[in-house]
Amino acid sequence: MHLRSTLDFATDLAYRAGKITLGYFNAGVRPDYKADDTPVTAADRAAETFIRHELEKHFPAHAILGEEFGETGGQSQARWIIDPIDGTKSFMRGVPLYAVLIGLELDGVVRVGAAYYPGTDEMLCAADGEGAWWNGRRAHVSAESSLERAWVCFTNVRNMGRHGRNEAWDRINARAYAARGWSDAYGYLTVATGRAEAMLDPIMADWDCGPFPVIFREAGGYFGSWDGREGHLFKEALACNAALLPEILKLIRGD
Repeated sequence: MHLRSTLDFATDLAYRAGKITLGYFNAGVRPDYKADDTPVTAADRAAETFIRHELEKHFPAHAILGEEFGETGGQSQARWIIDPIDGTKSFMRGVPLYAVLIGLELDGVVRVGAAYYPGTDEMLCAADGEGAWWNGRRAHVSAESSLERAWVCFTNVRNMGRHGRNEAWDRINARAYAARGWSDAYGYLTVATGRAEAMLDPIMADWDCGPFPVIFREAGGYFGSWDGREGHLFKEALACNAALLPEILKLIRGD
């Protein structure tokens, strides 16, 4: 598979799906609530339906995993991972910090990823060996090596306690220069583009992570578990620049 052309396809698909979501944004859309109390809107369903249709047309042999309609396509070694709106809670309240996430996993490793932020018109994307890109410019994590000058992001501080991460979070928060709730996919955007240094989520679904492993590899950073394993299948996520990774992992362990 030619990763450059696949990246072009993924970014175009994320962009077009994002434009679909804007048709519903700040338009009085009311959410439904799933069994886990997370919201879903007509915009989520419309965007995922569109993405799936395009993937099935262009890559009929590939598997697809999406937040709203589950997994299809059997045992293919190529799997698309999609979240039509990451940050639905922000979306439904008219906050523009949400994203369309698309990642292509080959043999268990994400090799192509696109994250489009319709509300701010920002495209973050990458493919193995092709670099990471932010609106046509190379994307790089920051070079900040002191946690005392680092900005750290999170989604919901209550989740730290719910998932046994309060002590680790308190140690990091006490050391960092600033902590900001630039939540969901937007927090990962700020880290991948050098505007913040770390993002921590103690609970993540696979589709929340889809494009980010390859984006952070190509941007010079880390995306993976809280114990240093790179990837997207750990049901949690830590993203940071390379310089701060050892210190953050040490604080998480409580060494």
